[in-house]
Amino acid sequence: MDEFQRSWLLAQLGPDADPADMERRYFRLRSVRAVALEVLGERRAKLLADPLKVTVDGVVTMDLQENLRGIERQIEQVRQAPAPDDPDDESEGDDQQLIQVAWLSPVRLYR
Repeated sequence: MDEFQRSWLLAQLGPDADPADMERRYFRLRSVRAVALEVLGERRAKLLADPLKVTVDGVVTMDLQENLRGIERQIEQVRQAPAPDDPDDESEGDDQQLIQVAWLSPVRLYR
């Protein structure tokens, strides 16, 4: 894995991603997109393994449903966005870079 691929993975997975773990996965999977999808899939599975919403009456409410939706959106973005090791598409003719922008909006407005 070269530095450009490592940077792309860190951009997709966050700065806390373990570089040694990414190297091992890349050696096994041979694609940075596959590495990102595997890590995000594990994060999604970890969220689904526990209850998404826990309420202790009058004390606390913890709701992880938006975290799950966020990871699912991120998985879809990784599937659609170009990865650094994707084969070049010869039909395009000229070099074009795609830039994707995701707007985040709050579910609830707080006062």
